[in-house]
Amino acid sequence: MTDPDPHVLAPGLAPTPFTAAEIRAGCPEGRVSVVRHPDGLTAIRFAEGDEEGAWIEDTPVDGEGRPAGGVERERSTWLELQEHAAFPVENTTIDRVELLGPLDQRRCLRYRVRRGNATLLFWFAVDLPGMPIRVDRCEGGVTLTTLEVVRVSGIPVPGR
Repeated sequence: MTDPDPHVLAPGLAPTPFTAAEIRAGCPEGRVSVVRHPDGLTAIRFAEGDEEGAWIEDTPVDGEGRPAGGVERERSTWLELQEHAAFPVENTTIDRVELLGPLDQRRCLRYRVRRGNATLLFWFAVDLPGMPIRVDRCEGGVTLTTLEVVRVSGIPVPGR
């Protein structure tokens, strides 16, 4: 008998791009991802981590990366972070693609997830375990919302 795939969290779910262990290794204390979204920029920082999970801080920032609001702090387990990318297999298509964006050209796993009338597109950079580097929400063939990681710091980035 073979061991279960750690990317598949339950029957009926598509494999996740990263395991909890891969997310833990890729998100050390001090890793910061700056995300551009419709309301501006947010810095997401792994403040403290341990075997089970991490404290994550979200801080609004200005264009220079300076704090522009209060810090929200929340604890998540590595498994909970993996579960964020666990989608029903019948609604999910996974492709290997290249994405050119603020983080240069990246090899990605693109998850296309149908939710009601919407389609969500998640691009997970294979060399940056953790959150997707881009998320689009589309309806009727029109992109309504885009969230995009514009900067990552605090970790060694392969090829840099």
